[in-house]
Amino acid sequence: MGKTFDCFNCIGICCSVYTWVEVTKRDVNRIAKHFAITPEAALVKYTKVVKGRRMLRRKKDELFGDTCIFHDLETRLCGQYDARPHACRVWPDHGDGGCVYYDLLQFEREQQDTDTVVPLIQLAYKRD
Repeated sequence: MGKTFDCFNCIGICCSVYTWVEVTKRDVNRIAKHFAITPEAALVKYTKVVKGRRMLRRKKDELFGDTCIFHDLETRLCGQYDARPHACRVWPDHGDGGCVYYDLLQFEREQQDTDTVVPLIQLAYKRD
């Protein structure tokens, strides 16, 4: 089944609610090539280690508090889509070809009869 959503009509919810986007060595190399910098420079500029895992850095976002370092705050799209990490490339790989955030966005906009409403989402993680 193909995509049933359109990222160009979203506001980058997945870029903002997932605070931990893990990157691999291959992801770092792809990002480095995209920005014409060394992999070492890409590691320092665009990633950090969180609990022993290499993650993308975050930046301030007035709408969600913070968001992915690559999220373009004006277009609300990925600012380096062609070099996005593997985790972003396979999203939303949950089997039915859909995106729960896009579905929620469309549902709320239909219910409120406006295309400007933005449902705010907070993920709750079970702590060990």
